[in-house]
Amino acid sequence: MRALRLSLPLILAPTLALAHGTHDAGTFLSGAAHPIGGADHVLAMVAVGLLAAQAGGRALWAMPASFVGAMLAGGALGFAGLALPAVEPMILASVVILGVLVAMAVRLPLTATLPMIALFGVAHGWAHGAEGPASGMAIYAAGFALVTAALHGAGIVLGRGLNGWGQRGLGGAAALAGLALAVA
Repeated sequence: MRALRLSLPLILAPTLALAHGTHDAGTFLSGAAHPIGGADHVLAMVAVGLLAAQAGGRALWAMPASFVGAMLAGGALGFAGLALPAVEPMILASVVILGVLVAMAVRLPLTATLPMIALFGVAHGWAHGAEGPASGMAIYAAGFALVTAALHGAGIVLGRGLNGWGQRGLGGAAALAGLALAVA
């Protein structure tokens, strides 16, 4: 509870909570910084890893791979200037929905989960691409893809290291944080 009280001001600060600003340097480090620059991205990406850990088996690689692949496609769409409606609401919905799925230990078949995760990945990627550099997009994309995969891995490690209630608690915390971001 103390940790939540200490982190709540940071979660609720819109300028710190959302990673969407100008990223004009087409470098690997600039791309790597984008996903960790906002709670919305971090929460969703760790939640994908938690969900994969809960599901186990093929989901351990399929869920993160689906997100990262779709995120790269979404990044290309954003970089190309193609419109994608409701990106910010979709990003916030990804945090809440993924968090709720983990909190409730919902076990959907991969055939239902992977398209949902891919849709969320497209939205996150579109934000990365639309706000990315005018040049050097490939190396910038490599940076955000690698850090995203690492965040998924962190969620898997956390999920595998916790019992069911610990996983569910983290999922619930992610969902609540997503709701807080939505009203911020």
